[in-house]
Amino acid sequence: MKVCPEILNRKARFEYEIVQAFEAGMVLTGSEIKSLREGKANLGDAYALFDRDRLVLRNAHISPYTQASYLNHEPLRDRYLLLNKAEIRKIRHRITEKGLTLVALRIYFTDRGLAKVELALARGRKSHDKRQALKEKDLDRDQQRED
Repeated sequence: MKVCPEILNRKARFEYEIVQAFEAGMVLTGSEIKSLREGKANLGDAYALFDRDRLVLRNAHISPYTQASYLNHEPLRDRYLLLNKAEIRKIRHRITEKGLTLVALRIYFTDRGLAKVELALARGRKSHDKRQALKEKDLDRDQQRED
């Protein structure tokens, strides 16, 4: 069985302080699944928000599948996310109460072949916090080299 690549949003962990993570399913078309299995997606600017009572993933770029004909998908379309009601209620409460953002961290496939997205409640970092994170990362890297 072919192992499908994991699509990561590396910028999110640098730009945001992660508070809590959630796993959600996605409503996708067939050509989107095939593109994801090839690893042709980008989560650089992806975030989630509420559209009425449903959670929607925005700005997740899934490239069109090359083998699809006229049934291909729109690369930047909004994709509905699947969570249970208790999780949706908790996320809505945390976003409105504390001013957090819901950011997409990664897209991966489960053992059963289902595409999932890992979302995180995140708080934006200031520029001095980002510099501090870079310094800590450099120190950790230097320490690993010494060991």
